[in-house]
Amino acid sequence: MSAVPAPGAYRKVTSLANPLVKDIRALHMKKHRDETGLFLAEGRKLVRDALDGGWPVATLVLGPDQTSDPTVGRMAAEVKASGGTVLEVSAAVLEKIARRDNPQTVIGVVGQRFAAPATIGRSGLWVALDRVRDPGNLGTILRTADATGVAGVALVGQCCDPFALETVRATMGSIFHVPVVRLEETAFLAAAGRDRLRLVGTHLSASVDYRLADYRQPMTIVMGNEQQGLSPALAEACTALVRIPMRGKADSLNLAVSTGLMIYEALREVL
Repeated sequence: MSAVPAPGAYRKVTSLANPLVKDIRALHMKKHRDETGLFLAEGRKLVRDALDGGWPVATLVLGPDQTSDPTVGRMAAEVKASGGTVLEVSAAVLEKIARRDNPQTVIGVVGQRFAAPATIGRSGLWVALDRVRDPGNLGTILRTADATGVAGVALVGQCCDPFALETVRATMGSIFHVPVVRLEETAFLAAAGRDRLRLVGTHLSASVDYRLADYRQPMTIVMGNEQQGLSPALAEACTALVRIPMRGKADSLNLAVSTGLMIYEALREVL
């Protein structure tokens, strides 16, 4: 399957049965994203962020009458100049591709990009997420990491897809700014041991208040799964375990909220 008809091409598509429409629409499914190495970015801002970050935009899908807009025209010219394809589609085709009514009038088909595992924890502040399952949580964490200048985010184990449309939307463009590493728990633990990474994890049984921890950098904050918390192996590997105190009846905090608290505490002296 390919969502790219021809390098540097410009085409108009009005038929819902066009194979290109089927190919692009299939990127809503993780299987096809994995097979092609592509994903969808909806809206002018996300496409602009992708282009500014040097991410490859294989196909730019434009709704009716978008080519007359100077901003969109510049994006289309950049995509074609880099060998990508521009598709001008009807309103019906745009809705089918987006799988929603009143979709964004600009959609990019973008090439995925992961950072090298060797970069984890080498400099600055990193965040490692253990089996994060909720796309909204992951997207919010990436957005927070971007806002605070975190060096990168490591996805450990069976995490949700950072290039799922729900995640990309939640990042508000930060997916294009924050290095993301994906690796299994065993590989993360091996890297942590080999490179002597400083790991500070949150744990319900910890006795140290998160505001009293040592956040000297380089270091990595390690956050657990939404339901199960940190795996025993990751908890044991941490240099320190901390807790975020709670006074109400809730038994836990939302993962994105608790990660945000940890990031801001770790960077309190520089933000």
